[in-house]
Amino acid sequence: MKKKVLVIGGGGREDAIAWKLGSSEKAGSVYSIPGNGGMARRALIPENIPFSNERVIRFAEEKKIDFAVVGPEQPLVEGLADGLRACGISVLGPCARGAMLEGSKVFAKNFMKKYNIPTASFEVFSEADDALDFLKSKESVVIKADGLCAGKGVYVCRAREEAFSAVKEIMQEKKFAGAGSRIIIEDMLRGEEASIIVLMSPGSYSVMLPSQDHKAAFESDKGPNTGGMGAYAPTGAVDSEILKKVEKKIIEPVAEGLKSEGIDYRGVLYIGLMIHDGDPMVLEFNVRFGDPETEAMLPLLKTDFIDILSAVENDEKIDLKWEDLVCVDVVLASGGYPGKYEKGKKIKITRENIPDGVQIFHAGTELKNGQLYTSGGRVLNVAACGRDIIQARNKAYEAIEKISFENMYYRKDIGYRELERRR
Repeated sequence: MKKKVLVIGGGGREDAIAWKLGSSEKAGSVYSIPGNGGMARRALIPENIPFSNERVIRFAEEKKIDFAVVGPEQPLVEGLADGLRACGISVLGPCARGAMLEGSKVFAKNFMKKYNIPTASFEVFSEADDALDFLKSKESVVIKADGLCAGKGVYVCRAREEAFSAVKEIMQEKKFAGAGSRIIIEDMLRGEEASIIVLMSPGSYSVMLPSQDHKAAFESDKGPNTGGMGAYAPTGAVDSEILKKVEKKIIEPVAEGLKSEGIDYRGVLYIGLMIHDGDPMVLEFNVRFGDPETEAMLPLLKTDFIDILSAVENDEKIDLKWEDLVCVDVVLASGGYPGKYEKGKKIKITRENIPDGVQIFHAGTELKNGQLYTSGGRVLNVAACGRDIIQARNKAYEAIEKISFENMYYRKDIGYRELERRR
């Protein structure tokens, strides 16, 4: 019997998940709440359903959903997976206690310290004056708001004045409200970043392709942090030796730590890495698929997505199969993002002559009377597969020439580190 699946969320990550589910012979109806302007071609989007955990659970019960895939972190932290499981629905997403690995950076850092998982040295502060005094003896640091800040609560401070300003924004000006009531100040790690996404259940795990995203708003990794301006997979930053170290020093201790804490973790664990001289250290944990890494990985995935959902639910290791290709995903954003930006701009996509192997995933889009408009900071993802990083990049940027909306902005150097590695 084909499975009914519910994808929860409305960004590019969720569009990519719905697309991959749609290619499964084992998937029947695919629903999405709240979805977006482009997801209607992939999933059934119910009307007039407010995005709340209670309403999502009620809908899932009414439709007799077999599997739910939770995209964003906030519903997981608020216990959506617990509520769905209580109704007998299988979920790709951890319980609320497990979701604290992302919901509280203090919890995550203390967890890493307790279970000897390599990460930067840190201090926790609940008073701005104490944090400012501590910074008088520091230069380069990273400052993080404790709670969820939609990917914008991390400040990379290379000068003391930047650090002072970050503390004032978070703790005194309350930029992130209660999410900034505590902060972490940690040593700045040096090296190259990469992302590892793990499908994790209590007795087993499966590692997905290593990827690398581009968080900074502007070329050459300049400007403010964003939710991600693009990504590619696989990345040469993580070779087989580094991956062995990640499994031994990070993934396995995390699994043992979760077991020791009595946390039944069934879902995705995203590990943000900094790699220096072949040694990986943890920058952060997320408890869901990365965005935009998902849009770069799923086009390469050969394994049936329903089989993945079943494996995690049944605590089974699954041997993931991948295309022998490279995928580059470029985010098209509204001008001004991650700061203030305008919405409601008409989107034009000329689909003729878009290269083969290109998928366009919708993020911040809205459909009105058959016309697409912008509705968010990150609007579209252009994901292109090629035999190598050069061909994939060329395809992605060629496809972008067929897309336009007022004040459209994108980075033109996605994957540049991989190109440098090839030289």
